[in-house]
Amino acid sequence: MSLDQHPHVGLFITCLADLFRPSVGFAALKLLRDAGCRVDVPRAQTCCGQPAYNAGDRRDTAAIARQVIDAFEPFDYVVAPSGSCAGMIAKHYPDLFDEKTREHARAQALAAKTHELVQFLADVINVEALDVKFDKTVTYHDSCTGLRELGIRDQPRRLLASVAGLKLAEMEESETCCGFGGMFCVKYADISDHIVAGKTDFVRQTGAEVLLAGDLGCLMNMAGKMQRQGSGPEVRHVAEVLAGMTDGPAIGEADG
Repeated sequence: MSLDQHPHVGLFITCLADLFRPSVGFAALKLLRDAGCRVDVPRAQTCCGQPAYNAGDRRDTAAIARQVIDAFEPFDYVVAPSGSCAGMIAKHYPDLFDEKTREHARAQALAAKTHELVQFLADVINVEALDVKFDKTVTYHDSCTGLRELGIRDQPRRLLASVAGLKLAEMEESETCCGFGGMFCVKYADISDHIVAGKTDFVRQTGAEVLLAGDLGCLMNMAGKMQRQGSGPEVRHVAEVLAGMTDGPAIGEADG
C-alpha cells in the first residue's frame, strides 16, 4: 500500500493516557490526522498486557493479547504514544503463542505493523517538519523500552528541531533509566527512588524549562519526584509539544 492512500491507523490509547493524561491521546490523534492518516480508536481495546507480562503471568497476558489483536487487526498500522506499549505488542506478542499456530501468525502480523507515535511519524510516513511554535528550552529523556527495543532516539529530536522557537538542552545521561520500569518501581521502591533522584538532578542541571519524553510512566515518575523535591521544570509528553497542544496544565499540575 502506498502512503499517499491515507493509511488507516488504529490508535492505541495507553492505560496511563486514558486514566491520567487524555490530552496525550488527543495530541496523538491530531498529529496523525495532520499527517494525512485516517484514524480510529477502537472502543474494544484494553491494556496491552505488559503489567501481567512483567509479573510473569503469561496466561493472562495471552488472553489480553488476543483482545488487542481482535481490536486492531483490521488496520494498516497500529500506533501508540508510548514506546513501552508499542514495544510490548511489537516485540513480545508473538512469543506468547506456540509457533505454527494461527494465533502466533496473527500476533506476528500485528507486531509487524505496530509503531510508537514519533517513530511512525518520522520513519514510516516521513514527516519532516511541523507547523507549530514553542518558545521554551526543553530537555528530552529517552525511555528504556523506546530506546533499547525500538531504536527511538533521533526521531523525536528531528521533529523537535522543526518546532519554531524551541531550544533543546541535552541532559547528561539522557539514555539512563528514570527508575520507573513498571513493576520495578513497586517491587524495588528504594532502588527506584535512588535512580529517579539522580535523573532529576540531571534534568535540573540543564536549566530547561520543560522536560519531555515519549512515555507517561517515565514522565509521571520524574514529575512526582521533582514535586517531592520542591523544584523542577514543567513536564509534558512530547506529543503535546509536537501537536501544539500545551495550553493545559503540565503533568502533575492541578487542572484549573
